[in-house]
Amino acid sequence: MTHRNRQKKILRHFFRQPHDGGGLVRREMLRVGSAGLLGLTLPNLIAAEAQKSSTVKAKNLILMFLEGGPAHQDTWDMKPDAPEQIRGEFRPIATSLPGQLFCEHLPMLAKVAHHFCYIRSVHHSVNDHNAGAYQALTGRNPVENGRLITRPSATDFPTFGSVLALLKPSGRNQPDFVHLPDWMSNNGSLLPGEFAGFLGSKYEPFLAGDPSLKGYQVPGLTLPDGLHFDRMADRRRLLDRLDTMLDAVAPALDALDDQQRAAFSMISSSGARLAFDIGQESQSVRERYGLDPTNPRTKEARQFGGLPHLGQCLLMARRLVEAGVRVVTVCTGARYDQAWDTHRQHFPLLKRSILPMFDRSFSALIEDLHQRGLLDETLVVAMGEFGRTPRVGQITSGAGADAGGRDHWPPCYTVMMAGGGVPAGAWVGASDRFAAYPSESPVTPQDIAATIYKLMGLEHSTEIQDNLNRPFSLATGVPIQAIFGKV
Repeated sequence: MTHRNRQKKILRHFFRQPHDGGGLVRREMLRVGSAGLLGLTLPNLIAAEAQKSSTVKAKNLILMFLEGGPAHQDTWDMKPDAPEQIRGEFRPIATSLPGQLFCEHLPMLAKVAHHFCYIRSVHHSVNDHNAGAYQALTGRNPVENGRLITRPSATDFPTFGSVLALLKPSGRNQPDFVHLPDWMSNNGSLLPGEFAGFLGSKYEPFLAGDPSLKGYQVPGLTLPDGLHFDRMADRRRLLDRLDTMLDAVAPALDALDDQQRAAFSMISSSGARLAFDIGQESQSVRERYGLDPTNPRTKEARQFGGLPHLGQCLLMARRLVEAGVRVVTVCTGARYDQAWDTHRQHFPLLKRSILPMFDRSFSALIEDLHQRGLLDETLVVAMGEFGRTPRVGQITSGAGADAGGRDHWPPCYTVMMAGGGVPAGAWVGASDRFAAYPSESPVTPQDIAATIYKLMGLEHSTEIQDNLNRPFSLATGVPIQAIFGKV
């Protein structure tokens, strides 16, 4: 049998399989495109379900990355008794968790504050966005050969989602790791830490695009022009058309690997297709998460363009974990927008551009997961790469700050977790009275990584290997004992 005929046989096999009770040729199926046939990069969709510990609650992970670095003292670790240049312009408000204060511009999030565990003493010394992102998203020291890791590399340590796709695959016809809405970028480079690194393309996240856009379709899942499933009278005609198309794209099919074939199998799963169909949600639910239909999307958040994508991305995250996707990461800003990097006009940007949609969408996610009974088994993490300076106008980086801005500040910031076995309404550590340094129980990004893995049922000492068969432990830090009921 020739190589081409084997390829045809493989694709015919996918079309003949019943996959979720209907197969690819049912009339109600979503359309599949040539890009989907040839170019999807998904995690291991066909590996067996890993054995779960009965003590582990977290089955899924939603990680919202607050790229740019949010100011904890102006959001969820306010210091109302500090001098004005420290405490800033915003007033504190009470929350559903006694003793926890939020910024006045987070009223909806304040109502679900009791679901969170606040790790208020995270610290490190990396003052660079790209290297800081790598450290946050992998839990590894962002230095190689004496230089900061500021660009992605095939030798990087893999991000959380890639590791979990390897070690905790769902075994379903859908991606184990999805990223929304676009890759993150800064200073002319994609951020390191958002990719599979040395695990390879098989474990890269599936980039799902922006579901808030009108006419949203999952990238790569549309049919080529002239090929429509509802015009196919039977399976035979579909296979005939496929043969013609395969002859035309044979060179690309020569590179078709096992992972891409598994991706094609995912496309034929009705459950996977429906999970990405955000139009299945009611208008009231979509509005609760946040719609911004009049936003022209011509400006970044730091240009007062808001966060028009965030609500629907978090709604999509809920839909995906509900369907069994293991890990979903969501970035706050757009591709080139470090949304929380408020060197200038810090308070106006937070008030008018960043906090309104963040407040609505993040509170909706927590509320929705809780009401659907999904929060106990879904670990939600919100974190940036560092915080912002204690004093307004203080300069700590080459980008500087105007008189009303806050510059980079890695010595102290907050990571918030909810669900997935995390103690609700708890505090871990504390910042000092100026929100400048940890005053008790300091925690590192490496400890955060070890904690995430333990909550997901993996010991931080578990080893994975790179493509040279060198062993690496999942995390170099240690799990935060207070989160697991130990002191």
